[in-house]
Amino acid sequence: MRPAALLTAVAGITIVAVMLAAGRERFAGPDVATTASEDPITAAKSEEVPKPPIALPDPKISMNARPVDQASRFYPAEAEGKPLERVAAPESEKPKPEPQKAATLPRPVAESAGILAFGDRKLQLAGIVPTQADKVCKELDGKGWPCGMLAKTNFRLFLRLRSVTCDLEDANWTGITTASCKIGAQDLSEWLVENGWADAVAGSPLIGAGEKAKAEKKGVYGEDPRKGAPLTLPPGPPPDNPLDPI
Repeated sequence: MRPAALLTAVAGITIVAVMLAAGRERFAGPDVATTASEDPITAAKSEEVPKPPIALPDPKISMNARPVDQASRFYPAEAEGKPLERVAAPESEKPKPEPQKAATLPRPVAESAGILAFGDRKLQLAGIVPTQADKVCKELDGKGWPCGMLAKTNFRLFLRLRSVTCDLEDANWTGITTASCKIGAQDLSEWLVENGWADAVAGSPLIGAGEKAKAEKKGVYGEDPRKGAPLTLPPGPPPDNPLDPI
């Protein structure tokens, strides 16, 4: 080979190599810069702590839930795999009516005007002061008369051994007890006070009836009813039991 041709070939190879190197730097430069500029962002992103995923409600449960009020709209329709049941609110207990206290006592005997006897047991009528059988009242002229005995007699004639109904829980008491009693619709205490055969206790609703009997001089507030007129039977209440022969 000639020296000139050899030199020409070497020069051509050198030029091609230089051109290739220049082209490589031209095209590789932007990629390197971009990579360098993106490295801090990538590093910053890699340092961020990943957030936990948001827990979403089960759509099946949410669709079946039926809110009742503002507080229960977030309650699930199921618990432990079982559907929830609506429980009715407990009803408030109604006050129990007091047991009716009524005892029927047969064949009462007037021990005095205000006290009934049933064998060895005694019952004092409520709301009155019984008139003792040995009480003596005085007339305007100072003469005494047995008003207590007449009060007892009139009370016995009024009772006529008819059964009485008293506000007792148990008719088998012992000794003496106090209660309100009636024959039919007539209260015995009221009858005694209205006819002047017994006094009403202080604060009793029968005070007015007693004042009226005193003003009209009935019973123990008047004169001896035996004077100038025979003793008559007092009016009795309407019969409570038409089948009662007594």
